[in-house]
Amino acid sequence: MSIEQNLAVVAEHIENEARDPAAVLALYTDDVVQEFPTRGLRFDTKPAIEANYRRMFAAIENVEMETLDRFATQDRVVDDMIVRFNMVREGMDNCPIPVGNKVILRLVHVFHMRDGKIAQEIVHENWQIG
Repeated sequence: MSIEQNLAVVAEHIENEARDPAAVLALYTDDVVQEFPTRGLRFDTKPAIEANYRRMFAAIENVEMETLDRFATQDRVVDDMIVRFNMVREGMDNCPIPVGNKVILRLVHVFHMRDGKIAQEIVHENWQIG
């Protein structure tokens, strides 16, 4: 696939993952793997990824995203952003910041792309109380 198509798939994913986790599953390959190394999480089925998204996004409010950089090759997309939110309830598994805090989260996503879909998503996180 083209670099432009890879960028478009990732943009759609990031824009809609919190809004409708089920809808973004079509952007993944059937053998997708999603990892959050900082929190020791790994998901290797679409239902597991959707369930994790639903828990995560139910746990946060007042989300603000600031894209710092996004670039691609034929088989990778890297997205660097800062996300600010309030942690309002449990659901962010293995989160290093307790419920009740404002969070500043630096996220670097590395998307491995195959045939216009996300085959692997590695989410590197740097957590700070904001």
